[in-house]
Amino acid sequence: MRAEAEGTPLAPGDFVRLSAPIIQQLYPWNCGLACSKMVLRCLGQLGGSEFESALQEPRLTRGIWTTDLAYLMRHFGVRHRFCTQTLGVDKGYKTQSFYRKHFDTEEARVNQVFAQAKACKVPVEKCTVSVGRRCFCRTPDHQGRFTVLPGYNRATGCLFYNNPACADQMCSTSIRNFEEARTTYGT
Repeated sequence: MRAEAEGTPLAPGDFVRLSAPIIQQLYPWNCGLACSKMVLRCLGQLGGSEFESALQEPRLTRGIWTTDLAYLMRHFGVRHRFCTQTLGVDKGYKTQSFYRKHFDTEEARVNQVFAQAKACKVPVEKCTVSVGRRCFCRTPDHQGRFTVLPGYNRATGCLFYNNPACADQMCSTSIRNFEEARTTYGT
């Protein structure tokens, strides 16, 4: 796909916009599952009830952590790399509103999932990576959310993303705004 910015042709790789479906999350806590469905459908690896069946094995319910999604991608054979600043549960999350209610019951389970990752061939690395709207709102108790990034425009410094809370449209934001939201504590 090619696009032009201010009449100047873009070089190959300066503009990418994949055709990823936008799937709305059903509950406030399951944006990660909705994004997983978007990725799997974009890759053509998701049929009817396969997704719900895959969720039953690890008994994923309201305690969905990023490491659970890494296992889910592995289940479907999606090559990925999970980078995290903490190999296990960050105890500081205990006081965060999103985690507070289920933290005590989830902490041991999530730490065990991290500990078993290598044996289960789930790639987990301790590292960081770099790379508007209600999609990236900031409040004093901000918690991150999952989004799918199906594209970018290098010339304008813009990222395109699918937010499962905004199922009617693809969103966009500056790389700087996205980076700020992505690196907020609790994200």
